[in-house]
Amino acid sequence: MAFTIWRHPKPFGAAGRCIGCRTDLSVDPRKAKRLAHRIRAHARRHGLPRDVVTSPLARAAAVGGWLKRWGFRWQVDATLREMDFGAWEGRPWRDLPPAAFDRWMTDFCGFDFDGGESVAALLVRAASWRPPCALAVGHAGWITARSWAGPEAPTPATWPPPPRYGAFISEPSAA
Repeated sequence: MAFTIWRHPKPFGAAGRCIGCRTDLSVDPRKAKRLAHRIRAHARRHGLPRDVVTSPLARAAAVGGWLKRWGFRWQVDATLREMDFGAWEGRPWRDLPPAAFDRWMTDFCGFDFDGGESVAALLVRAASWRPPCALAVGHAGWITARSWAGPEAPTPATWPPPPRYGAFISEPSAA
């Protein structure tokens, strides 16, 4: 199934911090509503059913809540959650010891952030997801992993930059 996934709005308190699935940050309700309007317009423009799936994290689910108010069927799927940054979760990037960061750069796909999820595991989780509908709201790490096109494992140099807050990626159907 073809689908379009949007990155959630910018959450409160994320700047400069390692934010994954264990840190459930909220978003400005106006920004969530604004993104929901864009998704609703996209659905109308493309004649899509009024169905949406989001990550359970507040920064994505807030958009689903608005769409539900407007008559969309809203599903929550934990598969769409952001990467688990383990012991790094919620910490300011600047406070991470250089040696820890070097460990990640040396084993970019295998490093699990001291009890979290590796990039390799995220790639598998994102690639194996089957969209239940054409519209989704998720997170930068998951979206980047889902769109990874390389036949080889990513490296720090080849990993793409994250999509902007509120930006979307469309994936064609595998016909």
